Amino acid sequence: MSYQLSKTFDFLNQLINNNNRDWFSTHKNRYEEAQNNMIGFADHVLVEMQKQDHLETTSGKKSLQRIYRDIRFSKDKTPYKKHFGGSFKRATHLLRGGYYYHIQPNNSFIAGGFWGPNKEDLLHIRKHIASDEQALRDVLNSTSFKDNFGELQGEQLKTAPKGFDKEHTAIDLLRYKQFIIRHSFTDKEVLAPDFHHKIAEGFQLMRPFFDYMSEVLTLDLNGTPLER
Repeated sequence: MSYQLSKTFDFLNQLINNNNRDWFSTHKNRYEEAQNNMIGFADHVLVEMQKQDHLETTSGKKSLQRIYRDIRFSKDKTPYKKHFGGSFKRATHLLRGGYYYHIQPNNSFIAGGFWGPNKEDLLHIRKHIASDEQALRDVLNSTSFKDNFGELQGEQLKTAPKGFDKEHTAIDLLRYKQFIIRHSFTDKEVLAPDFHHKIAEGFQLMRPFFDYMSEVLTLDLNGTPLER
């Protein structure tokens, strides 16, 4: 399926100023056109990604998230998101990390990493960092990483995590509760006909970070595979 993200942008620009159910219902055909363009785009990205990684996500449609907001516990009661987003899941427990794409006028980006590691995984990551911080620093300080992602992002503790020395040389890394990397795109880049290639290339550049995390989360401190 081909795609025209310009039509998706047109719909989103209208939605920003008309974020209500009456307008959405009246313009449902425009939403469906925008959504189909996103599915076509995501299908193209998936084809490129399958050449370089093993994914569980089987179609662009299955990668796409719903545009409807969960407003049950939110002060913001607007019913629809101002963007289209989706994710591709890597296959098997040996390949960690997830790829996310976000399409929105003036705010399009890709992101990847670990949004909510469970308590056990987070402790395991921190133990590895405390034991050998240089392996992660080599990834984060590489020219490729800095040029494409800048620096590691995510929520951090204000102090040292329990059980770790606040004077540890890797305390800046140990404070992270999330491990996220991100790259933004201009609207001109998004609307280019080969944008799915740029997205796939961006995801591929995340691989050294994912490879490090995959190794950390599947091996103990001695390099022995963890039992599952």
